[in-house]
Formats: sequence, C-alpha cells, structure tokens
Amino acid sequence: MIEKLLEEFRLLFAFKSSNNKWQKPLLTTISIGLPLLLGLYYGNLQFGLTACLSGLVIIYLPETGSYTNRILTLLVCSFGFIASSAFGYFFSFHPVVSIIAFGLFTVVVHWVNLFYKTSPPKSFFFILIAAMSICQPFDIASIPLKVGLMTLGTMLTCMFALLYLLYLSIKDPKANQDKIVPIFKPNPYADVWETIIFGGLMSTSLGIGYYLQLDNPYWIPISCAAVMQGVSLHHVRQRMIQRILGTFVGIGFTWCLFHFIDYSPITICISIIILQLVIEMLVVRQYALAVVFITPFTILLNEVANPLFHSTNTLIVLRFEEIVIGSILGAIGGWLTYKEKIRHKSINKIEGLMKI
Repeated sequence: MIEKLLEEFRLLFAFKSSNNKWQKPLLTTISIGLPLLLGLYYGNLQFGLTACLSGLVIIYLPETGSYTNRILTLLVCSFGFIASSAFGYFFSFHPVVSIIAFGLFTVVVHWVNLFYKTSPPKSFFFILIAAMSICQPFDIASIPLKVGLMTLGTMLTCMFALLYLLYLSIKDPKANQDKIVPIFKPNPYADVWETIIFGGLMSTSLGIGYYLQLDNPYWIPISCAAVMQGVSLHHVRQRMIQRILGTFVGIGFTWCLFHFIDYSPITICISIIILQLVIEMLVVRQYALAVVFITPFTILLNEVANPLFHSTNTLIVLRFEEIVIGSILGAIGGWLTYKEKIRHKSINKIEGLMKI
C-alpha cells in the first residue's frame, strides 16, 4: 500500500518527455504578448487583454503533416475561437439563459471534438473562451468590438504561424513531404451520452458559480473542463490533485508577486509574457508545476479590471475556492465519463461481433 502511494506521488511530480519543438513556446508567447503590448502602446490595456487570448489558438497548430494541412487546421480553430467568443457575448444577458446556452454549446463542441478525434487540447480552449465571454456583463453595442478584437488577434496569430512554417520550409525543405496527419479524423462511434455528461457538468459548474454569486463564475467551469481533459480515470484523478496542489502553491506565489511587485500596466504585460513562456515550457512536462505559474497568469490576465485586484487576499482566497470546486466537479465528471466510455466501447464491440 505504501509503495503504491509512493509510486503515485512520484508520478504526480515526475517530468515527462516532450516531442514539441522549442520554437512552439516562443511562438505562443509572441502570439499572446504582441496584442498585449499593442494595447499598452495605444493606451488601452483592456483591448490588449481581450485580443491576446486569441493567441492561444497557436496551440492547435499541428506538429506533423503538410504545411497546407497545418495552416488550414489553425484557420478552422481560429474560426472556432471567434464563434466561441461571439456565442458567449450574445448569451450573457441572463444567468439562466447563460447556463442553458453554455451547456448546449459545450455538448456540441465536445461532440465535434469526439467525432473528429481532435488532438489535445481538444475542446478546452473553445470552452474557456466561451465561459469567459458568457460571464461578461451584457452590452450588445460592444459585442462587435470584442469579437473584432478576437478576430484581429487570430489573424495576427495565423500570420505568425505562416512565418513559422516558412522558417521550417527553409530549414528543412523535405518536411512538407511528410504524410498528412490531419487533426480531424471522423469517428462514427462518437458517444452522444458522453457529450451530454460533459455538457451537463459544464452547465452545472457555471450554475454553481452564479448560485454562489461569484464575481467571475467562469473559474469553476474552466477548472472543471481542465480536469476532465484526462484521458483515463487515473489521469483525471491525477489532474485534479495536480491542479489543486499546483493552485495552492500558485496562490502563495501570486501573493508574493502582488506584494513585492508594484503592478503598473507595463509590469502586468511583462509578467503575463514571462509567465506564458514558462507555462508553455512546463505544461506538457509537469502539469502540477505548470499550474503554479498558470495561477498568477490567469489572475493577471482576467482580473486587472476587477475591483478586487488591489485587494489581494480576498481575490486569492476566492480564486482558490473556485478552482477547488471546479476541480472536484471535474473529477466527478471524469468518473462519470470514464464509466460511460466503458459502456460505449462494450456496445461497439458487441455490435462489431454481431456484424461478423
């Protein structure tokens, strides 16, 4: 028993190998950092913060396949980011409507990802964008501007991706002759019940956020979705523990940053850029350690306009509580999803045997 616990503990904090190229973290950091710096330069940091979220779409750029395939994949995902943002803003006018709409949205997005066997991070960032958008105060006049900023950000990111692929083509001209490995692979056995479970948990987590009258209820569904990204029940459990422990340490790290750094617009931008670079280098290798840096990154990215931003202790306690609630819900959802996967695979095998 003790040996198993020690082995589990070792796996929680072990560093994994990664095949990702070193340029990818740098590219992601530039894609997020440049819109932020442009917003700062033109005297509107909030616009920069809105636009810089679109830089996360670069994560969906495949590492394999032809260059045409890779950029088309990124363009499709960019459209998904824009659609997720617009959907959230349009349905943010009432909490009940937001909860129902968000649940239906996640059902559709998760089913599409299952049907096409989308590569990691799968549906997570589409859900993140939608959750953050749907929790914003409703202002129909500002929707075109906000969606436009997201669109411009994705366009800028796609331009960086093109430059990156051009660099790769010059460095290795034969790389474009690789066998195409599309990110979208049709899967006729996509499980509808699994998507319903996923959407139900997302809707429930957002509902809990509204019920608790949180200022930013999207933290709960985002944490829930992050944990449910686990590929197995064991992985889901690991994710929950890593996220809670990483957040706990990250909260302390955030407290230190807020108390020892005088945050002005320029220091906020620099901090976000540095943290993003560190996160991209760690997230595929050691998730718990990455979460330590994800915590201050997300707080800086999302809470600058929050009146609680200068009330550090209150803000940090609230965020920790929300992330713990979301992580526990994610573990429950992961368990339910895992059981459904077993049932679904069993049915598929029986159907396959009956056809023989």
